[in-house]
Amino acid sequence: MVSQIIDRTTSDQFNMLSVLNQEGKVINPDLMPKLKQEQLRDLMKKMVFTRIWDQRAISLNRQGRLGLWAPVSGQEACMIGSEAALLKEDFILGSYRDIPQIVWHGLPLYQSFLYSRGHQHGGQIPKDVHVLMPQIIIGAQIIQAAGVALGFKLRKKRNVAIAYIGDGGTSQGDFYEGINFAGAYHAPAIFFVQNNQYAISVPIKKQTAADTLAQKASAAGIKGIQVDGMDVLAVYKAVSNAAEQARNGEGPTLIEAITYRYGPHTMAGDDPSRYRNSKEEEEWKAKDPLIRFRKFLTEKGLWSEAEEYQVVEEAKLTIAEGIKKADETAQMTIPNLIDSMFETTPEHLEEQKREFLHTEDQ
Repeated sequence: MVSQIIDRTTSDQFNMLSVLNQEGKVINPDLMPKLKQEQLRDLMKKMVFTRIWDQRAISLNRQGRLGLWAPVSGQEACMIGSEAALLKEDFILGSYRDIPQIVWHGLPLYQSFLYSRGHQHGGQIPKDVHVLMPQIIIGAQIIQAAGVALGFKLRKKRNVAIAYIGDGGTSQGDFYEGINFAGAYHAPAIFFVQNNQYAISVPIKKQTAADTLAQKASAAGIKGIQVDGMDVLAVYKAVSNAAEQARNGEGPTLIEAITYRYGPHTMAGDDPSRYRNSKEEEEWKAKDPLIRFRKFLTEKGLWSEAEEYQVVEEAKLTIAEGIKKADETAQMTIPNLIDSMFETTPEHLEEQKREFLHTEDQ
C-alpha cells in the first residue's frame, strides 16, 4: 500500500501536454485546439504586443514613471494562451506578474499603469470586467478564487474562476488551503501555476521535494496536469479542457505550466545574474514562445515580418497613449482616497478629512 501511494506521487503520471516543438512543428495533432485562422493570428498579435509592453514598462520603471513592475518576457504563452481560452464572464485572479491577463480580459491599459503607480483609480475595475486587481500577498488569490468559484456554483452559473500563481507561491499555506477548499466543494476553479523555475532567487528544487508541482493536486483530490508553458497552443488547450470540465461540474484543475522569465523577478533590485548562468538562459531563449509560434504561423502563411512590424508599431503607439492618459489623470488626494473606501464615510474619517484639509489650507 505504501509503495502504491509513493508511485502515485511521482512525475511518471504526468506527461507534459505539448502541441508545438521548438521549431514550430505540430508534434501532437490530436491535441491541436480548434481555432480559426484569425484566432491564431490574434494570439500572436497579443504575444508580440505584450513583449513590447514589457520592454516599455521596464524602461518606464527605470525612468521613475512606473512603480511596481514584474517582467513577463518569456511567459507570454502562459498569459495569452490561458486568457484566450476563457469567456469574458469568467473571473481572473492574478498575482503582481499577471497584469497582462487582466488587461486582455478588459481592464483599460492606462488603469494598469495607474495601479503600478499606487493610484486608487488603477484598482477601480469597470463593472463589466471580471477581474480582481493583482494580489500582492503571496497565495491569497488562491483562496479568493476558490470562493469566487464556489459563488458561481451556488448561483448555478457556468463560469469559472482562474487564479495565477508562481512556483514559489505554491509553498504558501494559502495555496494548500485554497486548492483543498475548491476540491472539497467541487468548485469550478482553475489554479494556474507559472513555474518559471525561480521564486525570486530560489530554484524550484529548493522549493519542494516533489518531482512536480502538478502532483500537489492529488492531496486536494483534484486534477493535476503539466503543460509546456512556452507553447501557446498547448496552454490554450489545457485551459480550455480545464474550463470545460469545471463548467460541466467535474471540479477544479491544477495546471503546472513549465516556463521561464527572461528578466529579473521584479524591477525592485533583483539581479538574476547572481543566481542564473548565461548557458541556462540561452537554453530557455531557444524555446521562446514567440519564435516558436512565429515559425508555425509563417509556415501556414498566416504571419509575416511586415505584419509583425505593424503590430510592434501599433503596440508602441497604444502604450504611449496609455501612459499619456495615466499622466493626465488627476492626482490622488487623501480626502478622495478616504471617500472611495465607503459608500457613506464614517464620522471619524470625516473628522480626519477635515483636519487634513485644514492643515493643507494653512
